[in-house]
Amino acid sequence: MLNGTGVKIFTGTSHPELAEIIARRLGLSLAKAEITKSGIGETQVCIAESVRENDVYVINTGCGAVNTALMELCIMIHACKIASAKRITAVVPLFPYARQDKKDKSRAPITAKLVANMLQKSGCDHCHRKRCTMDLHASQIQGFFDVPVDKWLYAEPSSILYIRTHFDVKNVVIVSPDAGGATSIADRLGVDFALKANAVSRMVLVGHAKDKVAILVDDMADTCGTLCLAAQHLAEAGASKIYAIVTHGILSGNALKNVEESVLEKLIVTNTLPQSENQANCSKIEVIDIGPVLGEVIRRSHYGESVSKLFHEVPY
Repeated sequence: MLNGTGVKIFTGTSHPELAEIIARRLGLSLAKAEITKSGIGETQVCIAESVRENDVYVINTGCGAVNTALMELCIMIHACKIASAKRITAVVPLFPYARQDKKDKSRAPITAKLVANMLQKSGCDHCHRKRCTMDLHASQIQGFFDVPVDKWLYAEPSSILYIRTHFDVKNVVIVSPDAGGATSIADRLGVDFALKANAVSRMVLVGHAKDKVAILVDDMADTCGTLCLAAQHLAEAGASKIYAIVTHGILSGNALKNVEESVLEKLIVTNTLPQSENQANCSKIEVIDIGPVLGEVIRRSHYGESVSKLFHEVPY
């Protein structure tokens, strides 16, 4: 908990629920700002209290009207900078355009790099401004920034805590489309790991899931078509029950219908994106609250403490 001296937490319109959770965790009220749109759709921001010489945190995530959320974030950072804020940190649980992180075809833009440039030019200089996000779609996005970047946070500790408290880990196998963070989860839990590899026209399971509780782990779930297909393959491979844990539950298009009709017992997502409506429309959606993690990193950042501890454990 912070004593409130010299700290301001602002939120955009993309995920005010998460901002409230973070502020409560810190024992603070959200700072006042007015965000409106002009008749032609321009975003207008008015910072309604002094931020002079304050440590400012601006929370907005890349969901819903992503372009609006991004412009709100940039404009709020800029407004705080020219209002003489001492330090500005952008808290972006889901980085906008994270999947456009490479030149995968001729004349394709690397839009994630463009977004990094926009945030820097908005008011983050190499000395005082930082940003934190959670489970980047591709780790190279860290290199898109030319200014100091706060420790990048992961949902792994929260996922591990959920698995430990809800499953008999002796009967669990972790399944993932890549051998990155999922192998770390499997190693820390002391359980088996299986790789869900995509061949030319079919999905191949490398490892064993027979009579096991299979937990699919991934960073994003969008339409959930591939996720549900993977769950079906695990059922055919003899898994006794199948769950999925995903950091960013985008859940667009027919995602909820796909999940509801799938063999998945549950789809567990974090609240990096708003999930209340998804939970109301799909009985299989469960949410892990990452507000305490983001609140703790803000507290540690303000007091100059290390945040690397949060790579390995969930704060209480």
